[in-house]
Amino acid sequence: MQITAKEIWTALGAIREKAPVVHNITNYVVMNSTANALLALGASPVMAHAEEEMEEMVGIASSLVINIGTLSPAWVRAMHRAAEAARKRRIPIVLDPVGAGATSYRTRTARELIAAVPPDIIRGNASEVMALLDSRAKTKGVDSSASSDAALEAGRSLHAQCGAAVCISGETDYTIGRGGVIRGRNGHVMMTRVTGLGCTASALCGAFAAVVAEPAVAAAAAMAALGIAGEIAVTRALGPGTLQVHLLDALYLLNPEDVEGYLKIETEG
Repeated sequence: MQITAKEIWTALGAIREKAPVVHNITNYVVMNSTANALLALGASPVMAHAEEEMEEMVGIASSLVINIGTLSPAWVRAMHRAAEAARKRRIPIVLDPVGAGATSYRTRTARELIAAVPPDIIRGNASEVMALLDSRAKTKGVDSSASSDAALEAGRSLHAQCGAAVCISGETDYTIGRGGVIRGRNGHVMMTRVTGLGCTASALCGAFAAVVAEPAVAAAAAMAALGIAGEIAVTRALGPGTLQVHLLDALYLLNPEDVEGYLKIETEG
């Protein structure tokens, strides 16, 4: 499985040209920031959660992103209903199992969503991915208590079980798909000081999946784009507050030279 700077730039160009509608069922904490990131990238975000409008909203979308950050029974029902509608329409589904491993409700909800309608991409941190396989794995709130390296085998097993491309974020981002493993090393440690950038990564996975046929390539491209934008933003930011502003600008202004110059990616298989 190969991915190049040219392929990432081609995908980004397709997003900017087509402005795919990305339907997000996401959490209260990140709605504004993820919507702005999608807009800056060139996609068209929709943040809709009412169970009663799921089929219609999915009907106009090019991809669906399900994020379990702020759960409630009504939202869980909406997630299932949206996933079923997305599968019928054959549009890609991204699942972010935020906080899986922190509580039994979160872990059970994520597992039930995967079992009912297997997503095309699962993107989470190491602890979340490990918790989807092992109930003993614990998450520190919604933050990872393990490195992405430690979750690689769990990611492989999860991919084998459900068929989804599994993207594990961390110092090294691992994306496991049918063609092997993609290792990405873009990003900056200051990004961990801004809430919701993991959720933003999942939202961008939805944008790339709308224009890239192979889920693992779409996920790896999204992680690279966000990581590169983060590296550019850090050179202009004074701290986490201004990083958020400069990150949106960097996503909006990403160009082929940025992608070629900053990209740090390796493929296996």
